[in-house]
Amino acid sequence: MNMQCNTLGKGMIAGFVATIALSLLMIAKSVMGFMPDLNVIAMLSSMAHTYMGLPQTMLIGWILHFAIGTIAWGILFVLLAPHLPGTNPIVKGLIFGTIAWLAMMIIVMPMAGAGVFGWKFGMRAPVATWMLHLVYGAVLGYVYGKLTVRSCSLTAESA
Repeated sequence: MNMQCNTLGKGMIAGFVATIALSLLMIAKSVMGFMPDLNVIAMLSSMAHTYMGLPQTMLIGWILHFAIGTIAWGILFVLLAPHLPGTNPIVKGLIFGTIAWLAMMIIVMPMAGAGVFGWKFGMRAPVATWMLHLVYGAVLGYVYGKLTVRSCSLTAESA
């Protein structure tokens, strides 16, 4: 990895920006009253309480949400991007967003008691969360692409 261009840092910046975009859509969903039972922040807070003994507060949920989107997914995108199909960073981001969504559907949702693909919330849950993750991925890829266009590339040589 070309550390001169600090791809991990740029991935985390892109992850943070993408998490802001995702969060704004989640807040809009909540304000509109769309699928009020599907509250990922409350789910993360509850899981942190159950599995780590942390206080069950919305602040904990938001911190975890941003940590996952910024650190975990931001770094993982940097590591996987060179191996994802295509050359367009937005396309790579869309593919990565789908991967992140699948992880949420088969790991996080069951751990939160919502079942695989969040079936507890009905058919709209997997569709709505996939759309949100596509937005996350598109923003992630776009921002990462812009940050790395001059000093780095999304080719296998940089990772």
